[in-house]
Amino acid sequence: MNRYLKLVHMEIYRFRIVLLVLMGITALCQMSALIWMLKKALSDLRGEHPEAGAYFSPIPLRISFEWAMFNTQMWFIIPVLLCISVLSLYVFFIWYRDWIGRNAFIYRLLMLPTARRNIYLAKITALLLFVLSIVSFQLALLPVLELVIRLVVPAELRADSHIIDIISSNQALVELIPRQFEQFFYMYGAGAVIVAAVFTAILLERSYRRLGILYGLLYLSGCGLVVASPILLFGTNESVIYLYPTEIYLMLLLLFLLVASASVWLGMRLIAKKITV
Repeated sequence: MNRYLKLVHMEIYRFRIVLLVLMGITALCQMSALIWMLKKALSDLRGEHPEAGAYFSPIPLRISFEWAMFNTQMWFIIPVLLCISVLSLYVFFIWYRDWIGRNAFIYRLLMLPTARRNIYLAKITALLLFVLSIVSFQLALLPVLELVIRLVVPAELRADSHIIDIISSNQALVELIPRQFEQFFYMYGAGAVIVAAVFTAILLERSYRRLGILYGLLYLSGCGLVVASPILLFGTNESVIYLYPTEIYLMLLLLFLLVASASVWLGMRLIAKKITV
């Protein structure tokens, strides 16, 4: 366990700068957009620049955090998409980086006095922690943005908002932070399964080289077919599906668990048996 935690710490340390930059860009985009929008809205309310209201939905007599979040959605979506793109690329880079260079770092990793499965588990754990860190940072940023509104908008022109209404008014936050725990579990659980499947495809390529590319693509296709099998079998017409919604969700959950188990097992076996120094 101690060596596994050290490997997780190493992976986090190697990505720390990129993670901090992503958080900085997120904070800068959202705070800048919020301040700009509030200044424009206040100018319109005071009659200084009547054309400013053309940029937003109708400006209420009292500006709320909910209204502000609704009118700055694009500047929330852009950094969220940037974070998703960077982390998606890093799913591949976290492995291929170790093979880059004349003295590939992967050889040092494989020769460490620890079970090779810890390398696999450390990488997938680090990626999950990166995702949760960004989500947590976005949640922690909301009180800061609310403070910005309190500083910019006078009290007589400001209205209070509930946290649920604030999140619901911004589509980026709705997708990033589901309101129900089940939705959070399904969405991020499905993401973890996809990462595990991609990890296994990468290890297939690293194990069998050119032929491994074909194996990896076939494996990902097989995983996709397994998960999509209920749709392929029953279609999307609810009138001909003789299953309750709960039974369908349970079936999908079991299929995702099957893909996750197969991916983790095969990935660990490949890194332990097929990849050699």
